Amino acid sequence: MARSTSYHERLIQDLKNPLEAAAYIEVVLEEGDPKMLSKALKNVIEAQGGIEKLSAEIQELYYKFDHVLLQQGKFEFSPLSTLLDSLGLQLAVTVKSM
Repeated sequence: MARSTSYHERLIQDLKNPLEAAAYIEVVLEEGDPKMLSKALKNVIEAQGGIEKLSAEIQELYYKFDHVLLQQGKFEFSPLSTLLDSLGLQLAVTVKSM
């Protein structure tokens, strides 16, 4: 019998595609939940090869941002969303041109 792939394994495989990763982060941002964003960023980092693949500077930045998301619980998306909306804009995540 063939072994089934877990949801997490499949998600990580899908997130290796930059377009999938961008769409995933964008949907999570729309939800506006800091804990969900923390988990989503961890998943994308895992799909990209893990935290150890990032430079020390980017690792430090990630850990600081994750601390704000999880520990301080004060990160709010709605003010930024409201401001951008009033300007006829919206926040979007896209794949960076190389």
